[in-house]
Amino acid sequence: MILTEPASQESYIFSSKKQYKQQLKKKQLELILLQRRLYELEIPVILIFEGWDAAGKGGAIKRITEKLDPRGYNVYGISAPDEHELKYHYLRRFWKNLPQKGQISIFDRSWYGRVLVERVEGFATNKEWQRAYDEIVSTEKMLTESGHIIVKFWLQITKEEQLLRFKEREKDRFKSWKLTEEDWRNREKWEQYEEAIREMFNKTNYESSKWYVIDSNNKKSARISVLDILITEFKKWAGELE
Repeated sequence: MILTEPASQESYIFSSKKQYKQQLKKKQLELILLQRRLYELEIPVILIFEGWDAAGKGGAIKRITEKLDPRGYNVYGISAPDEHELKYHYLRRFWKNLPQKGQISIFDRSWYGRVLVERVEGFATNKEWQRAYDEIVSTEKMLTESGHIIVKFWLQITKEEQLLRFKEREKDRFKSWKLTEEDWRNREKWEQYEEAIREMFNKTNYESSKWYVIDSNNKKSARISVLDILITEFKKWAGELE
């Protein structure tokens, strides 16, 4: 069933760093127990992270994987396809990284690049990115019907917050590598990306593979929200923990 709007999650307000750490530890413990249960049930999991540049995708993924059994997951950072990958259908490079039964594949950027960056930047023709909606929906439907869990996150920040984070990265030697000329260019096409994002939600948001929009202006709140959603989704398959 197609959904009219992506799901949203309540924001968290923490009175102190200690309170945040307590919540984080609690959620991470629940997650590792559910990971073990999904492994026993041989249920493969696909987590997709999309969002604005500097929205905190890496930070959210780090909090997911921080305490998990490292043998049970893989994280794939998706960048532009190389010369060899361009010789194949664009979905091929994702197919080879789909999870085994009981494993978790986490995609930092995903096949949705075809209807986002490739659309806006002109790397795909109009026919190619328009056709991609049906290709993606068919792929996700096939995977969910064969027993995969798919959870998709969009990390949302304001344009003003993004600018603040860009400037912080410029000053931080440990983070300056994250900021590229491409990031600055993408800001100039903010409205075009917004249009692409809305259409992506409208055409790919299904009950079996729904989008969750995370308010990421507050990084700590966003991380806990992501963990909360995963716990809820995993319990649908694994049941309540004893």
